[in-house]
Amino acid sequence: MEAWEIWPEQAYVPGQTPRHPECTFDLVRDTARAGLDSARLAESRAFQLGLKYQKFGFYWEAHEVFEPVWMVLPEPSVERQFVQGLIQIANGYLKMKMNRPKAALRLAHIARDLLPMKREGLVMGVVVAEMHLLVDHLEQIVETAI
Repeated sequence: MEAWEIWPEQAYVPGQTPRHPECTFDLVRDTARAGLDSARLAESRAFQLGLKYQKFGFYWEAHEVFEPVWMVLPEPSVERQFVQGLIQIANGYLKMKMNRPKAALRLAHIARDLLPMKREGLVMGVVVAEMHLLVDHLEQIVETAI
């Protein structure tokens, strides 16, 4: 773990756990600045920590730090759409933690539509196929919950 990484004691799940103080992620979010190209944004603490949060089940937190990256990426761009897909993946898994499988399934479909159709290759240093596998897994756990 890097010194700048913020790891809350627990993941925030609306209605189940206490929300983090409003400014908790500001220093990380501020690393996604307008004017940075997609390669630099991919290296930003916001994007990198978002990937880690997503990997370890901190889905609300992932959304929180991915959002400023998405906001400063140029419209339209593959990178902006991809980050929006990552946000929807995190939201979908969060909805499952909130026992809302139908909402999770809707978000999985939105995420799938936002990810590049070709599973080969990288976007912002992330293996596209791995993100499709996250959506596949989300759909599978939703199907068992409905």
